[in-house]
Amino acid sequence: MTQKKTLVLGASTNPARYSNKAILKLRYYKHPVVAIGGKPEKVEDITIETGNVKFKDIDTVTMYLNAERQKSLEDYILSLKPKRIIFNPGAENESLKTKAEKQGIECVEACTLVMLTIGAY
Repeated sequence: MTQKKTLVLGASTNPARYSNKAILKLRYYKHPVVAIGGKPEKVEDITIETGNVKFKDIDTVTMYLNAERQKSLEDYILSLKPKRIIFNPGAENESLKTKAEKQGIECVEACTLVMLTIGAY
């Protein structure tokens, strides 16, 4: 399996949150992970950043924010030039999807956890 550096957007240290589960599962499958969330905390050895960090070489952005919360981040997300954006359930965003696809970014409406489990990541 090819390693895909992934930005978890909407990251949480709460183990009940899907973003937290995604960080752990991405690590389990050996994908490099960076994260942005509301508080500067850690999930194992992953630091959750709180600002618009200029991460390099992002393959995938996996989205755990609803469309309203994504609005202020759209330009930032596109500036990272990811190959793919995964809109997890509840994070669907037609506006961002349209902008991203115009820039050649693949957009997927799916669950990151399921994709990892079935080998479709």
